[in-house]
Amino acid sequence: MFTGIVEELGTVAVPGPRLMIRCSTVLSDLTPGASIAVNGVCLTAVAIAPDSFTADLSPETIARSNLGDLAAGSRVNLERPVTPATRLSGHIVQGHVDATGERVSFEQLRDGNWWLKVRIPAALDRYLVEKGSITLDGISLTIASLEPGPVVGVAIIPHTYAHTSLGTRINIEVDVLAKHVEKLLARP
Repeated sequence: MFTGIVEELGTVAVPGPRLMIRCSTVLSDLTPGASIAVNGVCLTAVAIAPDSFTADLSPETIARSNLGDLAAGSRVNLERPVTPATRLSGHIVQGHVDATGERVSFEQLRDGNWWLKVRIPAALDRYLVEKGSITLDGISLTIASLEPGPVVGVAIIPHTYAHTSLGTRINIEVDVLAKHVEKLLARP
């Protein structure tokens, strides 16, 4: 489980199904077999070096996320899993990406803030509510606006802008609690 609070920007060293990421902070307690979120996708670290880790991408991960689009030099958002003593600063994030969305616009506002609009697959619309949580490329964000399409609008504060990366094809994880409530209410 993760919180969507990105700890570090890593750099893709080797793209593809055996993905290698150069980084430093998240390596401090990373062990082989441990989970790590890369652009919001929960991966298993299979090899660890002093300046990088390697993870395998399954066909499902490549099909459902933007990780297969990465090239050498691409920047990625990294987060280690929470521990029982960790504050949940963001929201509950599983690292199980539902789909990808398309960046519609990314406009600079005043005081270093940004306004991001992302087109979300229609099948996920039912899980989106204004002021609800959404994870975009592993970043815990609050839905500030909903438009037909569906298009989600979120504010990106200066700290988030400086310490994360967002591509044009964005990994989306909707609130898992909304999915569970939907299934529970559908039962007879």
